[in-house]
Amino acid sequence: MRLVRFGEPGAEVPGVLDGDGVLRDASSLVTDWDGASLAPGRLAALRARVAGLPAVDGWDPEHAASGGGVRLGSPVARPGKVVCIGVNYADHAAESGMETPAEPVVFMKDPWTVVGHRDTVLVPRGSVKTDYEVELAVVIGATARYLDSPDDALACVAGYATSHDVSERALQLEGTGQWDKGKSCETFNPLGPWVLTADEVADPQDLELRLSVNGAERQHGSTAQMVFGVAHLVHYLSQIMVLHPGDVINSGTPAGVALGHPDPKPYLREGDVVECSITGLGTQRTVMGQA
Repeated sequence: MRLVRFGEPGAEVPGVLDGDGVLRDASSLVTDWDGASLAPGRLAALRARVAGLPAVDGWDPEHAASGGGVRLGSPVARPGKVVCIGVNYADHAAESGMETPAEPVVFMKDPWTVVGHRDTVLVPRGSVKTDYEVELAVVIGATARYLDSPDDALACVAGYATSHDVSERALQLEGTGQWDKGKSCETFNPLGPWVLTADEVADPQDLELRLSVNGAERQHGSTAQMVFGVAHLVHYLSQIMVLHPGDVINSGTPAGVALGHPDPKPYLREGDVVECSITGLGTQRTVMGQA
C-alpha cells in the first residue's frame, strides 16, 4: 500500500493510494499514520479493506506525484524522532573529505523539520551554504529495542519513503560544527509523497536514488552502495536507543551534494527547484523559498 496524508497543514487526513492511483480516505480505519497504525500486522489487515474506502474529491490519478489539486502532507504524522545516518555511502564520504566510517555516524534532526513533499523549503536567513541530500527514509512500525541481530530488524519496518535531508553546511561544519544544528532549520525535511509499505519493497538495498536541481541531475546512486544497510542500521540503533512506531531513519545520501563540488559550489538559493526520487517511492518537487 501507498500511505499518504492529505489536506491543509495541521489538518491532514490519513489516506491510501490504491493500485489505480485513486486517493482513498482511510480516516474511518485509522486516526492517523502514526504509532500503532503503522504496525506491519495492522497494515496487512487494512489492505483488504482499501477497495471499500471512499475516493477523495478533487484528486486526479493522472497527477498523483504532483497532488492533482489535493495537497499531500508528510505521509507520517509528526515523528517522535528523526534519526540520521551520516556518510553512509563511500562515494559521499570521499567527496566530503571524510574516511568511510567503521560504524554508523548517528545524529538527530528536529522532527518539526518534516513537511510535505511539495511544501516550500526555506533557505535560512543569511545562509549561503544550504545543501541538498536525497535519502531513503525508513519508517518504524514496531518497537525496536535491543534486537538480537540484523535478521530481526526488517520486521520492525512499516515502510519506506523518499526523504530530502536538507543541510546548512556553515552551521553543520563551521564554528562549533554541530551536525544537529546544521540539519534542524525549519522545513528542512520534505518527506513523501507516500510511504510504500515494507511488504512491497522486495529489497531495500536495491533502490535507485536521483536528485536534480533546476533540471540538472546532481545525485544518482543506489541503496546497494550503502556502507551500512537498513537491517544493520535498525539493529545498531536499537542497541543505543529505543525506536518507536512512527520514528523515521534518514539512511544517508550518495555522492553529488553541493559540498562535494569544486568552487563555486552550487548551493541552493530561493527559486531553485529540487526534484528527488527513489524507485517505487515517488518524486518530490520542491521550490526553494527564503526565510
